[in-house]
Amino acid sequence: MRRLSNKSEEWLRTYIRRFLSHAALAIGSIILAMTLPSHAVAAESIPELFPLRPFNFDVSFNQRTFAPQTRVIAAQAGLTAFRYGNLEVRTVYQYYSQHTPTFTTDQNSLYLNPRWNNFIDILDFPKDYPINRMIRHVLFGPLEDRAVPYLGALVGGTIPGRDADSPGYLYGGQVGVRFPVARGFSVDMGLQYIRLEIDFKNKSDLSEQWLFTTGVRF
Repeated sequence: MRRLSNKSEEWLRTYIRRFLSHAALAIGSIILAMTLPSHAVAAESIPELFPLRPFNFDVSFNQRTFAPQTRVIAAQAGLTAFRYGNLEVRTVYQYYSQHTPTFTTDQNSLYLNPRWNNFIDILDFPKDYPINRMIRHVLFGPLEDRAVPYLGALVGGTIPGRDADSPGYLYGGQVGVRFPVARGFSVDMGLQYIRLEIDFKNKSDLSEQWLFTTGVRF
């Protein structure tokens, strides 16, 4: 009976991991399929290559399932590589470090972060009671007209990866919101899910990483 219970728990863990992985990949597909501006917006928008601003700086509260299983703090910084309407692509560098009495972990990651800003506004119907306005009102209250909710995908690399001297890959997704508080300055809060290949104590495996980020953009 105990053996059946253990098998059921293992099956459930495997199912959850696969679901989260597929969900993260699906976010990228959704962005490519649905985030392109409408014809009206496209006529007014001009693609911008490496506008650089806004820059972003974030502090990340990190919980990992492998290498090691603990909570840590990470910091990341990024710039804007491309912008077109509500679609933007950011380049982000993340530094992760943990020091304990028994080991030290230092990790560097670089990834692309395509984002779909104001994705809720795709639900701008019906005319009398738009769904997007109701969602904004419930989630953001008096800041509903200033909030910029977004969906994003993450894809890039990290080192150490497959071994101590070789890079590994990472991918994932994010959801968050940005609140402009002054001209050219805003507060950004987001939740990220990442799967990354990492070497730890001469063993390489995939680590699942949840990040709650709070930072500024200017």
